[in-house]
Amino acid sequence: MTAVVTAKVRLCFAPTLVAGALLLLAGCAALGGAAAGQFADGLTLAILESDDPDLVREGTPAYLLLLDALVNSDPDNPRYLGAAAQLYAAYGIAFVADEERARTLTSRARDYGARAVCAADRDSCGLDSLDYDGFSRAVDSLGARDAEALYSYAVASLAYIRAHSSDWTAVAALPKIEYALQHLLIFEDQPRLVNVNMYLGVLNTLRPEALGGQPQQGQAYFEKADELSGGRNLAVKVEYARGYARLVYDRELHDKLLNEVLSLPTKGPGLTLFNTLAKRQARDLLDSADDYF
Repeated sequence: MTAVVTAKVRLCFAPTLVAGALLLLAGCAALGGAAAGQFADGLTLAILESDDPDLVREGTPAYLLLLDALVNSDPDNPRYLGAAAQLYAAYGIAFVADEERARTLTSRARDYGARAVCAADRDSCGLDSLDYDGFSRAVDSLGARDAEALYSYAVASLAYIRAHSSDWTAVAALPKIEYALQHLLIFEDQPRLVNVNMYLGVLNTLRPEALGGQPQQGQAYFEKADELSGGRNLAVKVEYARGYARLVYDRELHDKLLNEVLSLPTKGPGLTLFNTLAKRQARDLLDSADDYF
């Protein structure tokens, strides 16, 4: 199981986390005045429209320090805490090769995520210490206004599990995180539904059906994510191919999805960074397909 998690709670959602944290950061800066808000909005758009992921990677540490400073200035602000959770998670799993450092960064991400939920709803403090029943009751009590904090906690926890995949205690938390993501589906007007469906697709295709996986349910989540994005978020198609098509050994679907990624436009509102990385991954997956299938 741990090897499967290592392979499949993957780096792919990192650019989505980077963008999510930056969007939250833009909102945080807006609290400091119109000029700051306009600058942050413009910077966020510039990053999302960048076709140079290496430049984004090199610039991310400055934002980590900025978010730490914002949290220190207002330690119970769920927006600051959620942004820190998402960006630390993204940086820790996507841009850090050293395993020990990745574990440290994603531990901070999960801590920030848990604090974000606690700040949003005091009755939901201490999520990490709850058993499954207690966790599910706490999550069920969260409403639409708490959705962003819960999302931050969920994705930070996925990053934590990815970095700590040799720790059975960390891996055992996956069902709880899946429950949290499923709860987020009820808030139909929240902006993260594409990502939530994609992550649920990943989680449901961690294992083949014979070992308790739910590949058909995973496929449904991937298709919903693709539908919600209008087919423009190419990372969804890559995950669909890597998660579902490879799991069920459907070479035809695998190659169809990845060739769609390569043929579709890279540039798109808020998607250029994601799509640039997705095209790199699609080429790698197609290059290795003969060895896999």
